[in-house]
Amino acid sequence: MSTLPVYLYGNDILKKKAKPVEEVSNEELKLIKAMFETMHESNGIGLAANQVGELKQILVVDISEMEAGKGTQPLVVINPEIVDEEGESEYDEGCLSIPDLRETVKRPERIVLRYNDINMKEREMEADGLMARVLQHEIDHLNGVLFIDHLSAAKRTLLKSRLTKIAKGEVETSYEVVVNVPKKKKR
Repeated sequence: MSTLPVYLYGNDILKKKAKPVEEVSNEELKLIKAMFETMHESNGIGLAANQVGELKQILVVDISEMEAGKGTQPLVVINPEIVDEEGESEYDEGCLSIPDLRETVKRPERIVLRYNDINMKEREMEADGLMARVLQHEIDHLNGVLFIDHLSAAKRTLLKSRLTKIAKGEVETSYEVVVNVPKKKKR
């Protein structure tokens, strides 16, 4: 099993925009396999590459164990772009990088996604419901956006102490994590 540590809230890499992938080499294939293993081991349903320390536009999704995802196949998405969206829905979201915190987030109900598959073939798919939500959540990660960034300033202020604890690693997880180590100030 080759799981990777998940970067927690407070790590700079979570706020950076991932770079497009030009080709899928053995390095990317190993990363994708490890991302699936990490996601499954962590009981997640989606994972973006920057959550495991790689600034590459790669995400994986597997909602097949969820009631709303019965019959779906695990999905690898490279260089995603949402080309259309409609409707609006609210859902309680969580994140492996922000453990033990769930909040209601508004997102489009349906999206059309253009992306490359694992063979770098361009694809387009429509998604709604849970699949659309997970894809949007993970694409946000690739753009340096966290689900808490969709909350009101007042709500984020109320969550500040919990987020500070998460950033310090004062949270229990069943998976390995990377805590942001603040740089020492020069005197």
